[in-house]
Amino acid sequence: MTGRELNQISAKFLIFLSVIALLTVLDGYTLPHQTDEGAGAHIFQLSIAAVVATIILFLATADWKRPLRSARPLAIPTAVLVLAFGALYYLEHYR
Repeated sequence: MTGRELNQISAKFLIFLSVIALLTVLDGYTLPHQTDEGAGAHIFQLSIAAVVATIILFLATADWKRPLRSARPLAIPTAVLVLAFGALYYLEHYR
């Protein structure tokens, strides 16, 4: 498997993991307030840890001769993660 293929796979996996993190947080809005962390919190934590590892793989396999083209696939996962952390902040502090 070439570096370019690994980069493309890791970019798709980043989107997948980011959406999992967002959906896990949004699922927290459907549940009553809990005093203890549930399975959703652990799924969120594991997905964020996997996002970090996947970003490292993505950056290691990126073609840095074209930095803008290499960084462009990070836009969607970044936006989804910002939404996920924003929703988590609201869920934890105001709900």
